[in-house]
Amino acid sequence: MTPERWRRIEQLCQAALERDRTLRGAFLEEACAGDEELQREVESLLAQEGQVGSFLEASPLEDLAAQEAQAAIRFGSDSAQSALVGRQLGSYSIRSLVAKGGMGEVYCARDTKLGRDVALKILPSSFARDPDRLARFRREARLLASLNHPHIAAIYGMEESGGVHCLVMELVPGETLAGAGPLPLTKALTICRQIAEGLEEAHRKNITHRDIKPANIKVTPAGAVKILDFGLAKALAWEQSEVDLSELSQPSTVATEEGRILGTPGYMSPEQVRGKAVDKQTDIWSFGCVLYELLSGKPAFQRDTLTDTIAAVLEREPDWQALPPATPDAVRELLRRCLQKDKDSRLRDIGDARIEIDEALTPLPLGTASGLTAPAPEARRVRVTWFAAMLGIALALAAALAVISVLYFNRAAPPEIRLEVNTPPTGDPLSFAISPDGRRLVFSASEGKSQLWVRPLDSLAPQPLAGTDGASYPFWSPDSASVGFFADGKLKRIDIVGGAPQVLANAVAGRGGAWNREGTIVFAPSTTGPLLKVLATGGAAVAATRLETGQPSHRFPQFLPDGRHLIYFVQGASTRGVYAGSLDGGPSKRLVTADAAAVVSPSGFLLFPRAARHCGCRGRGVPFRFPALPAPDDLVCASLRPHETRTFWQSVSCGRTGGLR
Repeated sequence: MTPERWRRIEQLCQAALERDRTLRGAFLEEACAGDEELQREVESLLAQEGQVGSFLEASPLEDLAAQEAQAAIRFGSDSAQSALVGRQLGSYSIRSLVAKGGMGEVYCARDTKLGRDVALKILPSSFARDPDRLARFRREARLLASLNHPHIAAIYGMEESGGVHCLVMELVPGETLAGAGPLPLTKALTICRQIAEGLEEAHRKNITHRDIKPANIKVTPAGAVKILDFGLAKALAWEQSEVDLSELSQPSTVATEEGRILGTPGYMSPEQVRGKAVDKQTDIWSFGCVLYELLSGKPAFQRDTLTDTIAAVLEREPDWQALPPATPDAVRELLRRCLQKDKDSRLRDIGDARIEIDEALTPLPLGTASGLTAPAPEARRVRVTWFAAMLGIALALAAALAVISVLYFNRAAPPEIRLEVNTPPTGDPLSFAISPDGRRLVFSASEGKSQLWVRPLDSLAPQPLAGTDGASYPFWSPDSASVGFFADGKLKRIDIVGGAPQVLANAVAGRGGAWNREGTIVFAPSTTGPLLKVLATGGAAVAATRLETGQPSHRFPQFLPDGRHLIYFVQGASTRGVYAGSLDGGPSKRLVTADAAAVVSPSGFLLFPRAARHCGCRGRGVPFRFPALPAPDDLVCASLRPHETRTFWQSVSCGRTGGLR
């Protein structure tokens, strides 16, 4: 809306107010000369006759730019973006339009008092004039204020200025998940785990989001997930009446009151589509839709038309064949439980989904069911009498005791197994690592150029990893699907099944890294200084350890099984040795004096070399349990051979299955 347009509206409004109500209609028809939009705008102001005077007084002609902004907000004009950008709303300087939605426009603004960027969610004029919609907007503020969780966008306050209502919210950087799929399994599950954590907190406070979808979920550059827009959330006690689906005409977000639909059709549960009472099971359905889409790259139920979409939600199953073939059965079963059309048969709690995802992200030991194959058919159920059952139990106990006795009295030390792996020529023999599942070996080798190679231990054919030129000190992700490494002065990661390497952080001379199940990587960025930690998706690297007196550097970290504690090697004349510390910032402790980094074997032994031990020595090992650390005097080396150059770096690697190199 131009200043001239606003001036004309104001003149006509003032002239109409000077006339009797019965004469205003005829006056406007003549004055507007067939300009129906102009007439509607003036009539909109006249409809608020009790407020128009103050509105016009608050916007004097000499401040036409401010008039334009206020008018755009009040009229809900399409020119609102250009009108508000660069304007001041209270203590907030509006910079740009971020998004438009059914619950208002969202702008990026600068808080001039606190000096921070925020998001302003401005209520449309039609809402501001509607008491019910205004009440919903205020309820959104209260709901968000009660939610304090790292995976839910925070609210800072509520502002009202010149009749304009807005929420002051956390400005979340990054991109939404809209169109993000398909994603690698681990990445999709890691994202959905964080979504589940946020929803779990909301459900704990009896709050339902009601519009979980990829566009309402952002992933920050640091890899943190934020659930956006609880504007459709409601207390569970408020129920809705039935709805006639034939009244709907828009396939996009539909925001309505009782007896109508509230949400986005392609992600709404069947009970939500029907306008029935909803509860946390609705969010669980939508969560399943998001997980399916991130894995398959296609919406579970969205179709070309609203009618087809609603029919798919109510009557059809997702295309299960669209899921990647390697999707574990446990994840497929989780999706089926989330997407049960009968909510009474649906997954009962989003916390259960989080637990299922945790288990799916935790690799199983070699030789156990991996979840990648179909389960065996259910065994035939056989009825037995009480007497037969007791007899069976007694026989089983007797057999077990017999086996234990034989094993005890005939036990022998397990045989030593030696394995030699032939690799292409290498100038970096210390850069290798066994995968946590014990199936693969990654190492640095040169055939024309130095790069990383991966070799399955049941194969003789190693394969090069493209994009890893000059890589050193590789280490594995917990799921054995990705490798971290150092190259070109950076910490990088790459998926072993393909894809380009991703830069995670600066590391001018990396000296080892470790990766836990929570997606945190701890690494030594150089030959001096403490360990740093960074998310496996990248972001800002921060200190994970603190150098103490006489400690020039911390190197070669390894996580302990809990994923929070770790061991690392300290270089220094008087402080040299293997130390244990915690990501939580607790005190570190020297476990033992050593000449190189150590590893913890799956059987619980701390393994490390000492320069005083010569090749072929037989060492002893003591079980290692954190935080009940053994006394340093109880820890000795366990048959490890120092490097011939007597420069003792990390030259040993363990898989969870017990493999040692």
